[in-house]
Amino acid sequence: MSTDESPGQIMSDDEAWRFLEHTRFGRLALSVGNNPDIFPINYLAHDGKLLMRTNPGTKLAELTINDSVAFEIDGLAEDEAWSVVLKGTARVLESQTEIDAASELPLAPWLKTLKYTFVEIVPTSVRGFRFQLGTEPERY
Repeated sequence: MSTDESPGQIMSDDEAWRFLEHTRFGRLALSVGNNPDIFPINYLAHDGKLLMRTNPGTKLAELTINDSVAFEIDGLAEDEAWSVVLKGTARVLESQTEIDAASELPLAPWLKTLKYTFVEIVPTSVRGFRFQLGTEPERY
């Protein structure tokens, strides 16, 4: 049961990671010069890390300036919602061996663009919550 003081059920680390493995779309949060930014991305959770593909632009420039990132996914079922937030460190894959290995994974752009830059996010924390949906209780 949820209350204002405890707004959901905390997931185990393994359960939160399973949600990351079975979801393909989320939001990447970055901050440069105290200026937050959020980007929708598709990704792949693989070997305890997140991988994404991108091109030169704002997102890539920001994460190379400040490699501390947050990433969130959410889901909704008939009577339940869930949310997982991962915090970690991002880095561009640079060695050809890493790039070749990442290219073999099932991570394709969703847009009709070629994306040659792979970014890996190594988590420092993963936290997930489940929420039972319902109507607001009556006030006494």
